[in-house]
Formats: sequence, structure tokens, C-alpha cells
Amino acid sequence: MKIVECVPNVSEGRDRSVLDRIAEAAGGVDGAELLDVDPGAATNRTVFTIVGSPDAVAEAAFRLAETSLRLIDMRGHQGSHARMGAVDVVPFVPVGGGATMEDCISLAERVGRRLSEELDLPVYLYEHAARRPDRRSLADVRKGEYEALPDKLSDPHWAPDFGEARFNARAGATAVGARPFLVAYNVCLNTSDKRLAHEIALDIREQGRLARGRDGKILHDSDGNKKRRPGRHEAVRAVGWYIPEFGRAQVSINLTDFNVTPPHVVFETIRDEARRRGLRVTGSEIVGLVPLEAILQAGRFYLEQQGLSSGIPEPDIVSAARASLGLDDVKPFDPERTIIEYRLAPRAQDLRGLSLVEFSDELSRSSPAPGGGSVAALVGSLGAALASMVCGLTYRGAGSKPGTDRSKDAETETLGNRAQQLKDLLLRAVDEDTAAFDGIRAARRLPRKTDDQMAARERAIQDAVERAIIVPLTVVEAAAALAELARDVAAVGLEAAASDAGVAAWCARTAAEGAALNVRINLPELTDPAARRSLLERMNAGLVTARAAADATMSTVDATLEAPSA
Repeated sequence: MKIVECVPNVSEGRDRSVLDRIAEAAGGVDGAELLDVDPGAATNRTVFTIVGSPDAVAEAAFRLAETSLRLIDMRGHQGSHARMGAVDVVPFVPVGGGATMEDCISLAERVGRRLSEELDLPVYLYEHAARRPDRRSLADVRKGEYEALPDKLSDPHWAPDFGEARFNARAGATAVGARPFLVAYNVCLNTSDKRLAHEIALDIREQGRLARGRDGKILHDSDGNKKRRPGRHEAVRAVGWYIPEFGRAQVSINLTDFNVTPPHVVFETIRDEARRRGLRVTGSEIVGLVPLEAILQAGRFYLEQQGLSSGIPEPDIVSAARASLGLDDVKPFDPERTIIEYRLAPRAQDLRGLSLVEFSDELSRSSPAPGGGSVAALVGSLGAALASMVCGLTYRGAGSKPGTDRSKDAETETLGNRAQQLKDLLLRAVDEDTAAFDGIRAARRLPRKTDDQMAARERAIQDAVERAIIVPLTVVEAAAALAELARDVAAVGLEAAASDAGVAAWCARTAAEGAALNVRINLPELTDPAARRSLLERMNAGLVTARAAADATMSTVDATLEAPSA
């Protein structure tokens, strides 16, 4: 299913009762989920985050706008954030499931037209939805803000894309657009001087600042246009402001493409610029949601700076980013609520969420699931975890003293990261194997009173059987990859951890052998002979690889231990 995000910003950040009513309207659409409501008192602005199917998100965005226009009056609005309307911006963002920018452009046009026709609202299209180049930038569309709208709307050049060019004093105007994922990110300084924060913003943002001569006057090019001195980073918009609730100034940043300039890069640049001015960074905050990859990039960067391997569990990388960026210094940072992937798919669930004792107790009961398939996947995940541990010990051991050999660091870093990927894949298979078995039981319980019902039941059974084969087959192949990785780890890892590399290899082989049994027991139920042959060939290839790599690992381990195996 296509998944899109909409991040409406409304010009109210202080009246909780108003925000609750707006949230209730936005959250009442099937197929769309209101993930976050992030109000700001100083900005007098609230960012709502809605995620779901395109049609559902479009409906939720309209209902949010409809309710906001009833409750917010721009005629008395004051706040530190630029704004031109009660519903200031309504951007649509492709998130996953094959959603594209074209999908979001279509949504922007559909919702923009509806806002103008049903709510009598002047609407401008911006970013990728813009119909004219001079309206692509939100800053250009919003120039002059709410107060400039009467004159702006009387200028034919600024006729809205939807709606009449008539000033709506209560509602203002709205910008509806389509854009890539934008990270709203603020960095705090140990000053209350907004001017100093804005000076830093001018130096870091892509637009930079106006170029001036020695006399302080603005320079112009040969055509009379004002010259600009570009800032230090692309895909960065920034301003400086003062936030009374924090008692300090902030550099407020929009990262329009975090893959071009990620949060940690701009954070470090601000630290440099602050130090030049006798200032200090005192923390930072994510506004709304952030992609997991942006946080992982930061965590890996700071781990590398500290001489530590990033081949560690994902929560530990997130924790490194959290501490290094000071994400708890301004307000509490909750990864489960702030990282978009965690909001859409909670990580700990079913069997993976049990303690070791609880899992063992559940396994020991007479119910057929969880069973051998889940155990095989779990054993494999433990082997991957061991392999990662050896990589981490080797990485830190080589770099623990100045002047020591760091030649193995790059290889162990790569191996450690790959081990973590295999560990996570195999952990997911613990639940997936049990779910696949439950799927077969559910298919067999389907009604079979009519020919159509019998045909539907048989199709469902075959689909479920195929799933019950594919899951353990994936474990076989992942275990084969793990056995090869254990072989490589044994060759480069610390000699003191050779036994751990050996255990990792045996875990990999055990996982492969056990998962293969689950493939074999379900294969006869698959009625397609060609599919059976293909799946069996894949299983056998995985077993051959796992057995050979495990044997090779043990040869290295035995030589290291200088003792024959029992």
C-alpha cells in the first residue's frame, strides 16, 4: 500500500483546547493516523503529522483545515514563525509503499482545489506542486506574510492558484505543496540574543546572506541584482529566533534533503560558528518526526569520532546520536514517538518482546507454535550477535592505544555491520515463522460449502504454505551468509575471541539445518512441482554453503586454539 505523509502547520500553538479539537478532526479518518502534534508557544504554531493511504490522508488534511479555519482568527495572531494563514502550509510527502512525488503533486492539487471551493480560501501551490518557477520556494510564496496579503492579492502576478484573489482577513491564505521529507531541526545556544543566532543561520543556510562591500553597502551585479554570499550547506534553510519557554536563542533549521545535509553535519557547523562568536551549543531538538536513517547517520558519525565501531545494535546507534546531538537537553526525546519508522511499525512485538524465561516457557507448552522454525531463527540471531561482538572487540582492541595497528578496523567495521543486519533479519523471522504457521491453520478453517468457497480455500492454503516455506528458506540463506561471515571473523578477529567465532559458526549451521527441516516438512503440500523444485534447490544450496563455511571456520578456530576438537 502506498503511504504518504501530510504535515499541516496551523497558526495556533498556545490554546490546547483548540489544538485538541483540530487533532480530533484530523484523527477521525480510517486509513490515516495522526502520529504527532507538536505545538510551540513562542512560534504560536503547531505542526501536525498525518500518515496513511493517499486518499485517507487527503481527507484528514481537509478536515484538519476545515476545523482550523473555524477556530483560528488571524486578525490577532502573533508569533515568531513566518506565517500567512490560519492553515499556513499543507505539504504532502511520499513515505513508502511505492508512493511517488507525482502522487503527492496530485494530492496537493486535489486538496488545494477543495480548500478554495468549499472553504473560500486563497491557495498557492509550492515546491514540486508549483505551477510556476517563482512559486516553488515557500519563502517566496509567503514573503511579506499575513500582513502583506491585501496588497499581494490585488497584484495579478500573485493571483492564487485556486480560489479568488480576495483577502480573507480571518483565514489568510494557505500554501499546499508536495516535497521530499523535511527534517525540522532546532539548535539551542547559550544566549538570549536572537541577533547572534540569526548571524549563524545566515552563514549556514544555502541562501546565505547579502554580499556587502567594505562600506557596509549591499553589492549589485552588472544587471543591478543584489549579490549574495552563499552559505556553507546546501538543502538548508535557517533563521535565528528567541524562545522564551527555553530562555535561549535557537538556530531554527529546515533540512530539505537530509541526505544532502544531515542533522549532525549542520549541528557540527553551528558548533564551529558558535565557538567563533564566543558561544556554545546547549542542545538540539527534532520538531515533528525524523527518518531513522538521519538518526543512524548521526550515531555512526559520532561513534567513528570516538574510535568505536558502528557494528552494534540499532538502539545503541540511536542512543549515541541522542547523546551527541543533545536531543534530551531541550525537551525529552522519545525515539518511539519521533522516529517515523518506529511509529509506523513498532519494533518489539509477539515473541521478540518476551524475556528469555517467557520465551522458553511459551515454547515448552503443548501448542504447536512457536516451534522449531522460530528456534532455528533465534539460534541464528544469537550467532550473528556473537559475530558482531567479536568484531567490536577486535575494532576496539586494535584502536585502544595510540600508535597501535588499526589495519583491521575497516574490515571488522564492515563485518560487524553485516552481522547486525543478519541478526535483525533472523530476529524478525522468529515471529514470522510462527505467523506463517498460524496462516496455514487459518486458511484450513475457511468455509468449503460451495465450489467457490472450496476454490478460495485451496488458494488461501497454497499461499499460506508457500509463505511457511519462504520464511524458513530465508533463514537457511541468512544462516549460510552468517556462516561465511563467521569464517571471515575467525580469520581477522582477536585470538582471545576465537571460541566466540566458533560458536557463531555452529549457531549458523544449526540455524540452517533446523530451518531446512521446516522447509522440507511443508514442501509436499505445495502443489506446483516447478515451485517445489526451485525452492528445494535454493535450500540445498544454502545448506552446502552453511556446512562448508562452518567447517572452514572451525579449521581456523582449532588452529588458533592449538587443540584438537573433541
